[in-house]
Amino acid sequence: MKNKIVKGITPGGERTVLGEVLPLDTPFLIQIFPVYACNFRCKYCVHSLPKDKHGYMSNETFMDIELYKKCIDDMTLFNKKIKMLRFAGWGEPLLHPNIAEMVKYAKEKDIAHSVDIVTNGYLLNEKVSLALVEAGLDKLRISIEGLSEAKYKDICGVDIDFKSLIKKLTFFYKNRGNTKVYIKIIDCALENEKEKKQFFDIFGEIADFIAIEYLTPAVDEIDYQSMVNGRELNVTQNGSLILNSKICPQPFYMLQVNPDGNVVPCCSASYPIILGNVSEKNIVDIWYSKKFKEFQRKMLDGVKNASDVCSRCKQYRYAMYKEDVLDDYAEKLKSLFE
Repeated sequence: MKNKIVKGITPGGERTVLGEVLPLDTPFLIQIFPVYACNFRCKYCVHSLPKDKHGYMSNETFMDIELYKKCIDDMTLFNKKIKMLRFAGWGEPLLHPNIAEMVKYAKEKDIAHSVDIVTNGYLLNEKVSLALVEAGLDKLRISIEGLSEAKYKDICGVDIDFKSLIKKLTFFYKNRGNTKVYIKIIDCALENEKEKKQFFDIFGEIADFIAIEYLTPAVDEIDYQSMVNGRELNVTQNGSLILNSKICPQPFYMLQVNPDGNVVPCCSASYPIILGNVSEKNIVDIWYSKKFKEFQRKMLDGVKNASDVCSRCKQYRYAMYKEDVLDDYAEKLKSLFE
């Protein structure tokens, strides 16, 4: 079991010292946000709020499959493969009726070293599971929200069959082929040390990797402090201490493509800038665009100078690792982002 437990490191593995390799000719990560909807209403997520409180996220609920394929075709024009294509964002990817086809198309085009999905796992029936494995999915990251139906009701606001969930995850694991299974739970879903042990006992044998992650503040309108039983919100999602950095690293290594095709430079619930739309522009051109360079250059002067959204953002510090800190590299890098 011990060699399965992920603690203090990113589930994506070893990180590169970002300041030593910028500017990147190819992003490390492109996040596909395929569905702006969810079957859960987790109280720490934007979907716990009325939709009119979300702000702008997407003009479409589901990403059009042809638009998606165009986006993947564009990625073949990067100088090399991206490190990861990740299906995530503010919604449940398995709600997309074409999710297995989307994975398969990305694998066939060979645009990424790893194709991952982040999911709550409840829609993993046998047909979907086998389709994802056959499509070539590299990693399935499953977020567990509690150890009982009552806890799911409390955190997610929905009624589930907990035994059915375990059965679905067991089926996927036993039929996973080359897909790696990463199962995680957020710390506020566990009441005590006994429940932590129970989590590892229940899910440890049906996961290749397993972790307890930490609640981090992602949405301004949500009171996160009330959910953590007095714990200080002073560690990253994976348990490392918060690092003091005035620069958000995300715009230097990633892009996110929203369901309506708009491209943004980070995982924030509020967008500091829309860089373009993949229906109108090639994603490679967006990555190299003057508009993006100007935004990155502003970011090197600190989040307070990058945009109003960035100046208010807390989220970036909870997703940082020591390899991401750019403060000591900023002056040297400024001339490269002009």
